[in-house]
Amino acid sequence: MNISAPFIKRPVGTSLLTIALALAGCLGYSLLPVSPLPQVDFPTIQVSANLPGASPETMASAVATPLERQFSRIAGVTEMTSTNNLGATSVTLQFELNRDINGAARDVQAAINAARGQLPANLPSNPNYRKVNPADAPIMLLSLTSDTIEIRKLYDLAYSVLQQKISQVDGVGQVIVGGSSLPAVRVELNPQAVNKYGVGLEHVRTALGAANANRPKGQLSNDEATRSSPTSTPTSRIAVWKSGS
Repeated sequence: MNISAPFIKRPVGTSLLTIALALAGCLGYSLLPVSPLPQVDFPTIQVSANLPGASPETMASAVATPLERQFSRIAGVTEMTSTNNLGATSVTLQFELNRDINGAARDVQAAINAARGQLPANLPSNPNYRKVNPADAPIMLLSLTSDTIEIRKLYDLAYSVLQQKISQVDGVGQVIVGGSSLPAVRVELNPQAVNKYGVGLEHVRTALGAANANRPKGQLSNDEATRSSPTSTPTSRIAVWKSGS
């Protein structure tokens, strides 16, 4: 028996059956379930500490190690990594998925307070933390350009106005102003001459710190008040990260 014979004898029915199968296929394709990869936000907190002038080795031993020792006692930590650069340390803590990020942040702050006595005494400020994943890319990049405003004024607008306003938006976890280098005074010492006069590097650092101060630059005056404006440095880019909460 030829299986094709009924279809050849009834061309109209064959055409209708083909059209029905095509329509059923199109309808079935539109109803197919889609299973994309789940969007999972791991509770992640980044802790930063700064010690100007310290080498990466010093940051690792004197800053990162005491912090890691305290962070290891926090419940629910699944991964802890640290990065040490010149004068800066960054410790990233990743928690279990069921760990509340706000509760983890409180534990991290308590661990920072407990480690403060083991950190260097000349640390300018306490380590700070942010509920943001450093592996995430910024959700927004803003570039500032102007044909009439100077670069230093653009930085002042970005740092003192835009950064403060964007940081107050709900869901924003971190705002970084970049694209320029901060002004600095670099001093080169001759080790032989310093040793000859019996002066240590710490004495030089203390003398430089005592001879310099952050002071306002410029002022605005009227009949009732005088207001000073701080110094500024150039930049042209703002990066915004979403909050991890």
